[in-house]
This record gives sequence, C-alpha cells and structure tokens, in this order.
Amino acid sequence: MPESATEASLTASPAPFRRVLLKVSGEALMGPKGFGIDLEAMQRIGAEVAAVHRLGVEVGLVIGAGNLFRGVSDAASGIERTSADHMGMLATVMNALAVQSVLEKFGIHTRVQSAIPMAAICEPYIRRRAIRHMEKGRIVIFAAGTGNPFFTTDTAAALRAVETGCDVLLKGTQVDGVYDADPKVVADAVRFDHLTYQNVVSRNLKVMDTAAIALARDNRLPIIVFSIHKPGAFAAVIRRSGTFTMIDEGGRSWKNSTSSK
Repeated sequence: MPESATEASLTASPAPFRRVLLKVSGEALMGPKGFGIDLEAMQRIGAEVAAVHRLGVEVGLVIGAGNLFRGVSDAASGIERTSADHMGMLATVMNALAVQSVLEKFGIHTRVQSAIPMAAICEPYIRRRAIRHMEKGRIVIFAAGTGNPFFTTDTAAALRAVETGCDVLLKGTQVDGVYDADPKVVADAVRFDHLTYQNVVSRNLKVMDTAAIALARDNRLPIIVFSIHKPGAFAAVIRRSGTFTMIDEGGRSWKNSTSSK
C-alpha cells in the first residue's frame, strides 16, 4: 500500500527503539459491533502496525480476547475460573490468527506463537525462536497469554516483552493515555504525561494489572499508553511525539506534544 506523507516523513530517519511489544485489547478489534471481529477495525490497526514495521522496528504483538470472551465475568456467572481462563486463552489464538491474516495482506511476514501448543495452526512459544523471527523482520503475535490461568494478557505482554528483550511495552487503548478518572465519564478528567510504577500502584490507576506493573518495574521496562484508534498514533509514539502517558521508574526525559499536570 502507498505510504502517506506522515509515514514517509517518519521513515526519513531511524526510529529510537529497536524492538517493541504492542498490547492491544480484544475490544479494539470489534469496532462498533460490540462483539466479535470487525474487519475495518482490524485493517486500521494493521495499518498502524505496518507503518511502524516500515520504520525498521522489530515488533511483537499481544492481543486480548475481550471481544470474544470475558473470562472473569463469565467465571463469576457460573463457569469455573480455570476453565474460563482457558477459554479466554483460546479466544486470543482466534484473534491472533485474524490479525496475522490482515498483516500479511500488508506484505508483512508474521508468526503466531501460542503458549498452549497447537501445532496444526501455529508455533509453540519458544523464546529464542521468537527473537530470531523478530531479528529477521517478522512480526510475532504471542497468543494464549502466559499459558496459565489467573494471569491476564497484560501480564503476558509484560512477560513476553521482558523475555524477548524489548525496549518498551506499548499499550494501545481506547483513550490517549492514563487519566485520573474515566475521561468518557468525567468531563474534566486529567491526563498524565508521566507516571512512575509506584504512582500507578498507589493511585490504583487501572492501566494494567499489578502483576504486569511489578514485572515491568522489576525489569526496568518502560510502558507507554496511547490511543490505538488515532491514525498515525503508534508510529508517532515510536518517534516519541504525539499524545501518550509514559510509565517508568522516573527521571527520564520524554518529548510530548501536549502537557497535562
């Protein structure tokens, strides 16, 4: 597909990150439908990932399953928690295969690796093989979470990012960063430009679950939260511009085009 003027300008100089992992919620794939997979939404996200791939950045993906199955809520409704979590893991594989198909239409080589072996449809997760795929320019989509119940795809994203030596973990959300309240509900909610891991935990900000934050903190893995729905946002964030919230241990200098207290 032809590059836009924005994408062309972004490819003019090397990106500051060598390898990144993007976590996208399952809800991002359902578009306006409210359930399932929306092709237009997937194509839009695929275009965002393709733009970053063209920058020469090695990319890993973790996709949630909220568009197909909500494990905890369904467990509370009568399905035993471990079984519900396994059902959710299988749903992430379905989403991973769908995203793989879309990315390959952009001419990008991909691999799906599942934490639960299912050799007929994808590779098992093997850390060294995943790293080698990314070194060869392939996008690796990590499916089935950690392979264990009671752990979210947020934790899986942090774990895979650490294991594969990513420079940063990016979370593409419905809004353009982390706020002190839900901006869809509270009109004057304030967006943070920068937070420390401790800020997120002590303020009980619903960015990622505590296990994911702790894993990132212990391994000094920065987290960037931005809107996956804003065209060009992923590539802009990779260039350290645009609107986002940075979460790290503090003391870093990050350029941001907007300012919030």
